[in-house]
Amino acid sequence: MLIFQNSILYLTMTLEISPSTAAPNSPSAESYWFIFDENKVLVHISENQVLAFPLQTDLQKFDYQIVNPLYLGKVAEFEAYGAEIKKEDLPIPENWEWRDLRSLMPMIESDWFWIAGKAFQFVNWFKTHQYCGQCGSPTMLKKEEKATYCQKCNLSFYPRVSPAVIVAIRKNDQILLAHALRFPQKFYSTLAGFVEAGESLEECLRREVREEVGIEIKNIQYFGSQPWAFPHSLMIGFKAEYESGEIKVDQTEIDHADWFKADNLPVRPNRFSIASQLIDDFVKNTPVFENELSIG
Repeated sequence: MLIFQNSILYLTMTLEISPSTAAPNSPSAESYWFIFDENKVLVHISENQVLAFPLQTDLQKFDYQIVNPLYLGKVAEFEAYGAEIKKEDLPIPENWEWRDLRSLMPMIESDWFWIAGKAFQFVNWFKTHQYCGQCGSPTMLKKEEKATYCQKCNLSFYPRVSPAVIVAIRKNDQILLAHALRFPQKFYSTLAGFVEAGESLEECLRREVREEVGIEIKNIQYFGSQPWAFPHSLMIGFKAEYESGEIKVDQTEIDHADWFKADNLPVRPNRFSIASQLIDDFVKNTPVFENELSIG
């Protein structure tokens, strides 16, 4: 259920944003907001570390200028909005913080993380589509769908989605995991990459694996998909089997890769991510002696 304490909406309910696009004339007092400053979102952290997003009634506590407010739809019966702010280094009230969106992963339920991610993507899309890319005229929001359009040349602009493939590669009882240059030390994950124009998902998989670690794969199987708001990706997961070749990392994106058994996995991705789900699937489907399996 939704619990209101001191006019703060505490997140204790599994929900998703409805597809509604028609915005109310004005936000209700119970409307809540996803307010962003670049990649940081405004949240309330209670003394017992319960996280909440601000309600409409909370906004009066902040001397910030809200920029490009955008109606997102409804979460249950409550309206949801996204916006940017111009905070100009103004002080923030006690128990409120600007938190990096990624840092929220271990603090809230997964559905609420995806809602915040969806809000982040819509807010960033709206910020970057204030003018027509063809003629430079100001754009307007469409009423019937999530899009902007140019009144002069009638060109429409939809929220950007960038498809990316991610794959768990099995070799007998081992999985291929890699350390990217941007990763923290000792952190490993499955291989992933963005789909290029004119490329199928399977072609992208083979190319990315070949480019990053120098091996060939076979028996590609679809696993599942997941939105990923960093910045506007759709992660499309696959499983595949090793076919041939020796590991040779590109040293551009990947600096180390190796084969790992289910009972000897390195530090791995957050439980919310499809990369973690792919690794869990590998472990689940790999026979091991029960007293040898240990997942950190």
